[in-house]
Amino acid sequence: MIDQVKAILLDIEGTTTPIAFVHDVLFSYARDHVGEFLTENSAAEDIALLREEHAGDVGDAPPLDDRMESIAAYVEWLIKLDRKSTGLKSLQGKIWRQGYEDGSLKSQVFADVAPAFERWRDRGLKISIFSSGSVLAQQLLFAHTEVGDLTPFIDSYFDTKVGKKGEAESYRKIAEAMKLEPHEILFISDVISELDAANEAGMKALLSIRPGNSEQPQQYPSIRTFDSI
Repeated sequence: MIDQVKAILLDIEGTTTPIAFVHDVLFSYARDHVGEFLTENSAAEDIALLREEHAGDVGDAPPLDDRMESIAAYVEWLIKLDRKSTGLKSLQGKIWRQGYEDGSLKSQVFADVAPAFERWRDRGLKISIFSSGSVLAQQLLFAHTEVGDLTPFIDSYFDTKVGKKGEAESYRKIAEAMKLEPHEILFISDVISELDAANEAGMKALLSIRPGNSEQPQQYPSIRTFDSI
């Protein structure tokens, strides 16, 4: 399959990075520091997006007013839901940037990721990332891994600004941005609905099976390590 593609498009959570790191470390860090961050920094654009989102929420959403503690409470509620919203993901990325810069955070990638990046680059393949996390969050994660800065291997990053990960149109837009035909791109993810969308758009698809991932139907070729690619 690798001989037939010109680029590899990767999910992060459950594909390059353990799910536990994202949920137990990154999400917890953002939740614990959101109040402090909002008090000390301007985040007007993100707050505006959060207000728009809150207007469409019903049921258990906490009330939202102009107080920073109110905004922080809503952000904490969204994190608990793992909501894939642009405002939340943008704000999380900025909070994580502080943690990476002061050394509080160091990101995890599976042991086969760095060797694979080097191998794929040597073969002339483009490497891109598509995650619900913001582009900033993606860049920070790969710049501050336990094995060093991996961003020199990555050509481009895509987040929810191109669309939802479960919609085929998002992958068509990514292929256009990469100046490639969809069939020239291999997408790897641990989520079947994302693979379905990429496949519908014309991309090749591989299911990532990693420790800690949720069990998925085996309707696509699967891998347990990048060593096989």
